[in-house]
Amino acid sequence: MNETKWMSEMRHTRTHLRVGSDGKRRVGELRPSSPTWARAVVNRGDQYMDPGMGLMDDGSNLSRPSRVYPDYLVGGGGGGMLGQRWSRAPAPAPAPLSTAQNSPDTRFGGVASRCRPRLSDSPSHADEPPKKRGRGRGRAAGGEQDDETSLFAIVKAGRAALQQVVDDWIDSYKLNRDAALLQIMNFFIHASGCKGRITSDMQSSMEHAAIIRRMTEEFDEESGEYPLIMTGQMWKKFRSNFCEFVSLLVKQCQYSIIYDQYLMDNIIALLTGLSDSQVRAFRHTATLAAMKLMTALVGVALTVSVNMDNTQRQYEAERGKSRDKRASDRLEGLLVKRTELEENIEEIKNMLTYMFKSVFVHRYRDTLPEIRAICMSEIGIWMKKFHQIFLDDSYLKYIGWTLHDKVGEVRLKCLQALQPLYSSEELKSKLELFTNKFKDRIVAMTLDKEFDVAVQAVKLVISILKHHRDILTDKDCEHVYELVYSSHRAVAQAAGEFLNERLFIPDEEAAENLRTKRGKKRTPNTPLVRDLVQFFIESELHEHGAYLVDSLLESNPMMKDWETMTDLLSEEPGPKEEPLDDRQETSLIEIMVCAVKQSATGEPPVGRGPNRKVLSAREVKQVHDDKQRLTEHFMTTLPPLLTKYAADPEKVANLLLIPQYFDLELYTTRRLEKASLFLASLGDEEFTINGSTPENLDQLLTLMRTIVEKHTDTDVLETCAKTLETLCSEDHAIYSRCDVARANLLDNIVSKYREAMDEYANLIAGGEDPDEDEIFALVSSLKKVSCFYACHNLSSWGIWASLFEVVREAVTDQRTLPDEAIKHCIACCYCGLLWDQKALQDKISQGAPYQEDLDTLRDRLHMFIDLCKEVVIASKEQIFKEEAYVTICDLLIVFCDQLGSNHVLQPLVYTPDRLLIQLLNNFIQTYVFIEEEDDGQDEHTKILLDYYNDYGDIIKATIGKAREINKVNCARTMASSLIMIYQEIHQNGHKVSRQSEEFISLKELAKRFALSFGLDAVKNREAITAMHREGILFAVSSGDENPAMPADPSSPPNNISFLEILTEFTNKLLKQDKRVVLLYLDKRITVPVPSSRGEDWQALVTYRNSLMQGETDAPAVTHRKAYTRRKRGQREEEEIEDEEGSELDFHQDVPTPTPRFKRGRDFASPSHSAFPAAPTDLSVHHEAKRPRRSGVYGGNYFESEFDVE
Repeated sequence: MNETKWMSEMRHTRTHLRVGSDGKRRVGELRPSSPTWARAVVNRGDQYMDPGMGLMDDGSNLSRPSRVYPDYLVGGGGGGMLGQRWSRAPAPAPAPLSTAQNSPDTRFGGVASRCRPRLSDSPSHADEPPKKRGRGRGRAAGGEQDDETSLFAIVKAGRAALQQVVDDWIDSYKLNRDAALLQIMNFFIHASGCKGRITSDMQSSMEHAAIIRRMTEEFDEESGEYPLIMTGQMWKKFRSNFCEFVSLLVKQCQYSIIYDQYLMDNIIALLTGLSDSQVRAFRHTATLAAMKLMTALVGVALTVSVNMDNTQRQYEAERGKSRDKRASDRLEGLLVKRTELEENIEEIKNMLTYMFKSVFVHRYRDTLPEIRAICMSEIGIWMKKFHQIFLDDSYLKYIGWTLHDKVGEVRLKCLQALQPLYSSEELKSKLELFTNKFKDRIVAMTLDKEFDVAVQAVKLVISILKHHRDILTDKDCEHVYELVYSSHRAVAQAAGEFLNERLFIPDEEAAENLRTKRGKKRTPNTPLVRDLVQFFIESELHEHGAYLVDSLLESNPMMKDWETMTDLLSEEPGPKEEPLDDRQETSLIEIMVCAVKQSATGEPPVGRGPNRKVLSAREVKQVHDDKQRLTEHFMTTLPPLLTKYAADPEKVANLLLIPQYFDLELYTTRRLEKASLFLASLGDEEFTINGSTPENLDQLLTLMRTIVEKHTDTDVLETCAKTLETLCSEDHAIYSRCDVARANLLDNIVSKYREAMDEYANLIAGGEDPDEDEIFALVSSLKKVSCFYACHNLSSWGIWASLFEVVREAVTDQRTLPDEAIKHCIACCYCGLLWDQKALQDKISQGAPYQEDLDTLRDRLHMFIDLCKEVVIASKEQIFKEEAYVTICDLLIVFCDQLGSNHVLQPLVYTPDRLLIQLLNNFIQTYVFIEEEDDGQDEHTKILLDYYNDYGDIIKATIGKAREINKVNCARTMASSLIMIYQEIHQNGHKVSRQSEEFISLKELAKRFALSFGLDAVKNREAITAMHREGILFAVSSGDENPAMPADPSSPPNNISFLEILTEFTNKLLKQDKRVVLLYLDKRITVPVPSSRGEDWQALVTYRNSLMQGETDAPAVTHRKAYTRRKRGQREEEEIEDEEGSELDFHQDVPTPTPRFKRGRDFASPSHSAFPAAPTDLSVHHEAKRPRRSGVYGGNYFESEFDVE
């Protein structure tokens, strides 16, 4: 019977399934007018009365439950299972399974045993009440097992192979299926964390609803935890074993037992009831089991479907033979087998349909995100495995709707479910309608606040691009393009893969005829590199070149194609090429240098990835190989590039970075290899190799000296100094040659400085004014000394005393040098002190005399810091003050208490006095946090709002560190800050206007403070309650210190409007804490609130409403067992005790109520609720009503409660 016909029959016939005392179920036709109906409603219990069960598929609202069982549960007649049970005939014992599993009679079950008349053929029993039956067959003693031998204990321990556990259970099922079923039922109960046990009497005499109610009452865990959510390796393994056990159970029973109309009927009925339970543990565990059961059944259905197709082909082939060659016995056997397989697949489909409508349709929108995630994960597996049935718009719509879930994990499961579907070429035709409907949502999720969701969304968009290329518009693609500059590395790399698929598509034909001017053939990556440069330019984020490179480095080989890049820069363009303009050349050099840096170090850019990533052995080898390849290439190509762009500071500064990432040993090994080849060709064994430096290194050193002489740009000089420091490493064989070149270069720099200084001093002494060229020569020479002094020791040239004297003259207003020159002198003096410290440490380690050097360094340190303090205090030039301030801070770090660990260096420890600390604090308050425009905002608000873009990281890090130290103190500090600003607004006795800009800015500041607490309300519980306490005490204070104290005792407190500021933190309170805070507020408000509730009291009304929000959604959590029966008098006394015990003083820790399980309530934390409560008085775990939809996917559903925050 197809689904349409079956549903049509079910709408005209209501069935009630009962479990008799013998453990067998019966079905009877129930009508609203029948007295049996009333008894059935009572017997079924509350858990069947959820709103989802009161709606039929046509949307009509029924006055009674309308759970519809498929025909595999309600078949009638004497031949059917339920027909036999209704006639009280004992069910036939299951036939033992044959070992010959390939036999069609045993592998797929007998046909005759499952041929059942439909419900319409069964006699009507509308007026006949269900009959009580006697006790069933005798049970084995195994029904009452010890915990150690129960299925739950065995699966939890994980010591036995699950395959063997399932096989043993199947053997016991063949001997006594009632006892074996009881084991399975108790397994699911215990896996939920319930200590109760289903007995044989309960199994035979009680319905599943009554059993579940009994287990709910025995669910007395106080912690609220259950195995699926408990932490630890054991419970993590149990969850895996639990899922595997369910799958293996179906797999091992797939040939006969699942069709015996007993095992699956009872398991499905039990799991369906548990999944509707108000107890979260039951609901979560049963939903997981039901979904895994469906997944296993999908696998069985797929196997049966394949066998059915094979049998059909065999049947067609046999029937197509001529009459004399046709085997009638084989043809008849194939026909019987095909019929049997068709019945099997139809029965499995009925099971899946029933479980989908009874469990999935309700639980995919459960308030518990873990349950919703399970549903989304499993439906994706069904669609991938059995796409003939499940890959349909009627099922896809559930994933599409849940893409708007408020919990990132659920959204992630939706995307992961869709990923394999879009990766299959054969399935793309079935996804067209879904893609058109939800494409915009998927593209928007690439900007999801959860990075894992954003990564998966980008990958899904890539799959859509591959198979539905025309659906994505240019605007959609631009959203993904920008993500290559994301600070999150995984998101950026996923966006890089999208770029490779969309823009950077290799086309060897495009580069086939491209040649340079001198005839060199271009590489296939040449057009791609040009496109990359153009993309980088159009993105207008040139300071983020390293981010772009990191996004593409691992996914596109062109990023390490050094030959293509250098050829585009050094070779003249051919006849069919356009030359690179200046901007393109600059961009290409920047990209190339960033790629060189990351390839040689293996480190992502700053701000991406962990700061200290430990590379694997494979990554280390990859970095080593890349470093060697780029060194071999740029050793020969870098000098020509430096020569070509020697006049361009920006290009030169980038190119000079490349030698810092060379494998310098190659300068030696490559020379030796060439020399060995030369010797082999001569055959002269006595020929010796001289120690000359390779030609390429000489060219590089010569070019660096030329660049230093010609350029005065700071970036060029600093880069050149750092590169020279790298080349002069004593660990390499080229050190001697590079050291000689360095000595010559430094000597030239110092000589020019002295010449310029002497010439400038002579002009001043002669009464002449230096011209611009002479001033430029002095400033540039000092800049070169400053840049190279930071990387190379110039102490041997003895220039520190002269530099210090220049600074001293500037402080005493005897300054004769330009301002910039004096700034460089301060920097040079600082570097000189650091080099002196290093030289002193070297002497100490070598055992050489050091006392004289120690005294000299200590004297210089104190003199220089005192001089810098005078600069900060007395100098009128801002440039001097800033340099002196930074220098003092750096010296305090270098010469701090850490030197005290070495008793020899103890005299060098510099301890700042209070005056110096106050001086540094005043400087940063005066020159860093300054108000450029007076727009009416207070100082503290401007610090957070105006400077957030520049100093946001520092502010967040400071607050985060303070919270790590003490959450409560941090919250009180925030409250004190808000109170202080409020008092400034309230000064001079003026009334605070809630519409003023100052007040609105203060609310914005409070909102930022509230956001800093994050989403974990439990972790911040004590801190948030402390903040509310501080705020309430301030708001309700009479303000004795305020001269404008109201004379009227009925007037509101002066600071009552501060409660509106405090409202920003209300959503961080747990629901039970809101009640406590509300009681505390009412206790502190001693002034009677007028009924008119005027403007003066509006802040109090707003605050109270925020605390009372959600109070009517569900009953509050009590401290006692909710299911305990109480007498009326006792109930009144306990209610009084509740009221008295609620008024907790905020000086004490607010206790966490112990979760108890009560009917009609889900004990999830309110802060974790994903959906708003239903408008009616329903159990909070049931789904909220959805807006009415039209069509397959509905109408305006994107504006529903599922929208992402």
